Amino acid sequence: MNAHIPALTGGGNVLAIVPQTFEETMRISRAVCASGLAPAALIGKLTGDDAAAAVAVAIMSGAELGLKPMVSLRSFTVINGKPALYGDGLINVVRMSGKVAYLRTGCEHVNGKMIGYCEAKRLDTGEEKRVEFSQADAERAGLWQTKATVIKWNKWDKKNEEKPNDSPWYRFPQRMLAWRAAGYCLRELFGDVLGGIRDEFEVREIAEAEEMRDITPPAAAESKPTPPKPPKPPVPPSAKVIEAEPEKPAEPETETAEFVLGDFLSEIETAMAGASDEADVEEIWNDYDAPAVLETEGHADMIDAAFAIKTRRLAQLSSLNGG
Repeated sequence: MNAHIPALTGGGNVLAIVPQTFEETMRISRAVCASGLAPAALIGKLTGDDAAAAVAVAIMSGAELGLKPMVSLRSFTVINGKPALYGDGLINVVRMSGKVAYLRTGCEHVNGKMIGYCEAKRLDTGEEKRVEFSQADAERAGLWQTKATVIKWNKWDKKNEEKPNDSPWYRFPQRMLAWRAAGYCLRELFGDVLGGIRDEFEVREIAEAEEMRDITPPAAAESKPTPPKPPKPPVPPSAKVIEAEPEKPAEPETETAEFVLGDFLSEIETAMAGASDEADVEEIWNDYDAPAVLETEGHADMIDAAFAIKTRRLAQLSSLNGG
């Protein structure tokens, strides 16, 4: 006798899980990391709560732009602690805002040179703009790539090596020109939608330029000999020998409480929930001094997350007061 098996039914709406608090965001982030779905470009070699924190930053950054959590993970990356959108993610955010009359990107060939362009128009204000980024612009900026192999410094083996050119400017020049034009055009025309977010390639180029300024070329370091130390002056014969005081016994070290990132941010959110007006929010924010604490504890990449908690509470109070 066969057991009764209920029939399968179709239909219904699929809804995304959208976290409402920092704790819910961290729970989703930990689940994403445990499942192996966290993008490698986002978490790098991070593990545990550090990896979950990187995922949480991407989710919260996307939420401020109207993106659902899993869409945020596909659209965002974090470079040097700064969230950035992939090139197509930048365009998608603007399209989803409902403020676009039209948006077109592409690449044209003029006199044997490529010119990337982006032209868009706002639906609400009627403003329109066209921005071009040409091959000549890329060459002046030092972005243009034409060689199949490049020489790169191997910081592990301390030597230059010839490697295949994997630069997107060499592999996808037309797309890169169009995306760079779109980045400039959309940030100017839809600055209120993007909130200062840049595209991944531009942020990475800025980070690499800053890194290069911090690196001392090996040749320059080797060419500067260490100056000899000046000899100590002789002790005058009449100088009296002063006996050294006996060393004081070292005081026992006092144990300090371990800093837990998730607990610290949760405390801020709990305190903010009790704020009744903007003045209370500012007082709580100043008491916790989150930017300084996170910088000191080595979590500078989470300062944006702390600011997001404050901004969210201010928005809630504004809504409650009819603002």
